[in-house]
Amino acid sequence: MLVLLPPSEGKASPEPRAGDRTLRLDALALPGLTEARERVLTELVGLCAEAVGGDDAKAREVLGLSEGLRGEIARNAALESAPVRRAGEIYTGVLYDALGLGTLDAAARERAERTLLVFSGLWGVVRVGDPIPSYRCSGGVRLPGLGGLGAFWRGPLQEVLPAAAGDGLVLDLRSSAYAAMWKPKGEVAGRTATVRVLQSKIVDGVEKRSVVSHFNKATKGRIVRSLLVAGAEPRTPAELAQTLAELGHRVELTAPERPGQPTRLDVVVTDVR
Repeated sequence: MLVLLPPSEGKASPEPRAGDRTLRLDALALPGLTEARERVLTELVGLCAEAVGGDDAKAREVLGLSEGLRGEIARNAALESAPVRRAGEIYTGVLYDALGLGTLDAAARERAERTLLVFSGLWGVVRVGDPIPSYRCSGGVRLPGLGGLGAFWRGPLQEVLPAAAGDGLVLDLRSSAYAAMWKPKGEVAGRTATVRVLQSKIVDGVEKRSVVSHFNKATKGRIVRSLLVAGAEPRTPAELAQTLAELGHRVELTAPERPGQPTRLDVVVTDVR
């Protein structure tokens, strides 16, 4: 099973410590992406280094940063010498809080390192054990020398991700900006499941459902955690739906209209938190 996750917008900023390592692109998983990673890193660092100590308006506009986040520009400028941590310690926010990588037992943590892929405007994708620095560069950014990162990454990711997916289930939990970076095709798409989180309310005796936004991240984090803790290895979307139901989730499966399309799973919740 391969689980595709979005990154978090905010990142942890661990304090430097003695013996900290710095970034080595060849230490990241999926070495077929190294050249593309180097190109994005060079563009991002150059853009931000030029802005440090001067007019940072262009860099803030490119990166979509408010005045209060201008400190992220200096952070990006120093990426090549910044201390690194495991990606699972860098990404924060609702989904990662619910996933709770740091509180998994050893067996579940090993499964997380093997099955989780986090998409990134800077790195393309990383595994949660990959050593990376804290950075700011979303998948929707358009770098001056490369254009839109969503389009930039499509070719490199198509080269490496079908092999990374192997012959097992692909559970796609990405947001739309990151889903655009790689779309499973052919038989890989046929064994891909996407998840939509719906809130159920009873209004005047009738069930009403609505798509939740912010809190769908927490639900997705809990889904992944429950699979990792249980050691579940479903191989098809139908097996995934059955497994999640056995783990206490309310799941409804919608089969694709034709072969070669992902299967949608609706996870229905009543308590939005």
